[in-house]
Amino acid sequence: MRFRHPDGSLVHLAYCTNVHPAEDLDGVIGQLGRYARPARERLGVPLLGVGLWLARGVADVLVADPARLARLRAALDRHGLEVVTLNGFPYQGFQAEVVKHRVYHPDWTEPARLRYTLDLARILAGLLPDDVAEGSVSTLPLAWRHPWTEGQAATAARHRALLAEGLAELAAETGKTIRVGFEPEPGCVVETTAQAAAQGLGVCLDACHLAVAFEDPAAAVARLGPSIVKLQASAALHADRPADPATRRALASFAEPRFLHQTREAGHLHGTDDLDAALDGWLPGDAAWRVHFHVPLHAPPAPPLRSTGPVLEEVLAVLFGGDRALTRHIEVETYTWEVLPDPPRTPGALADGIAAELAWTRDRLIDLGLKEEHPA
Repeated sequence: MRFRHPDGSLVHLAYCTNVHPAEDLDGVIGQLGRYARPARERLGVPLLGVGLWLARGVADVLVADPARLARLRAALDRHGLEVVTLNGFPYQGFQAEVVKHRVYHPDWTEPARLRYTLDLARILAGLLPDDVAEGSVSTLPLAWRHPWTEGQAATAARHRALLAEGLAELAAETGKTIRVGFEPEPGCVVETTAQAAAQGLGVCLDACHLAVAFEDPAAAVARLGPSIVKLQASAALHADRPADPATRRALASFAEPRFLHQTREAGHLHGTDDLDAALDGWLPGDAAWRVHFHVPLHAPPAPPLRSTGPVLEEVLAVLFGGDRALTRHIEVETYTWEVLPDPPRTPGALADGIAAELAWTRDRLIDLGLKEEHPA
């Protein structure tokens, strides 16, 4: 979906396909017809953005064979879809039975991460619509926080320099600019926007992660400035009274084995790497908790829990409510549908949920003065 900001810039809204498990080209193309096109039709729009997640094996195929890349682009066109951003954080197996810390490998100390990211940039240059000259790729915040030595930091810095060189060469070759955003996340080497700014990183700003870290949206955006490559529109799980027995029972229903759910307590430096540990007593529970569990934007959990949707609304207002749009790519990223306490049971129900999240985001952009725009 496309929106025109009052400053004249074009803002793209997409949903991220890392919610789907396919890791071969046929599976990726199948997702477009099974989920993305129905979501577009439910929204009643002629064109819908998708933020593709392409596992390592799919990227290998697309880089090696221009005909297969053309096949993917033709499938996008056939279903009324476009791509301006890719999610390059997960490498493979993101919807496996257990993901947890595996999602951080390979990290930016490993040549495989550099190759994968440059391959995604090349693929995206071939998928961008003809009237769009800039794309974005999100990636992990260097690595999980430990181990992290000076030697590892130096290796990651060298790989980032090679990334910049490769992106510049790609732009000279194709005329398409691809920007890479490192995504701050609790528990990682780069946890906060202050750490990202200190390292001079381009940033994928994930509103769920921002909320879990109890960061102020206006201050975060101010310190990042033009380095914000894209926004991931997402909301975290919030508990006002985590020591309350009913609240703890509700939180326990979100403790599941697939993904890591870092938990932080307001007003403290306390945190745990997963919700299970917090519930087992590793956090005091004297103040509110926020949990890295992406909950649907349009459907916050029932009381006594709630979502950090208001934080996302504040982020949107800061990024798009002023005289200038401070980023041009928005990717709704709720990859946790299948592990919700009450998950959607059919492909149609999932398409309904994706469409509802996009409609929620669309309404807020329109309230901020952006106008929905359809290509001729």
